[in-house]
Amino acid sequence: MQNHSREVTLFLIEDDDIDAMALERSLHKQKIANRLLRAYDGVQALEMLRKGLVARPYTILLDIQMPRMNGLEFLTELRQDDALADSVVFILTTSRDELDIMQSYDHHVAGYFVKSEAGANFSDCIDMLDSYWKIVHAPI
Repeated sequence: MQNHSREVTLFLIEDDDIDAMALERSLHKQKIANRLLRAYDGVQALEMLRKGLVARPYTILLDIQMPRMNGLEFLTELRQDDALADSVVFILTTSRDELDIMQSYDHHVAGYFVKSEAGANFSDCIDMLDSYWKIVHAPI
């Protein structure tokens, strides 16, 4: 995934090791060599972002159901932080709950994907992200 000026860092916020490994396998299978960073919950993710450990430009892939700070709580904090409010976030979750979907879009997510519908090893999601970054211009 190439932004027009810099490679995009993928920041996965996911507590499930199996889902994280499946996503990583899909990236390798599709020959996408972008840097992949992972946080296990919203608390750790905010710490990493605020410490500058996630290089810009980045795309966040966010699970909703996590311990300590779930995805929706993370989005609330993220959007209230002036330095992080412009972050591009896609939801990647098991939740089909209409309230989760509505609240996610209320927090200006770029897309909402249900894991079971994202293709084998999330391949459809990875294809979409690859296409997205080929044409999108993002701030650095």
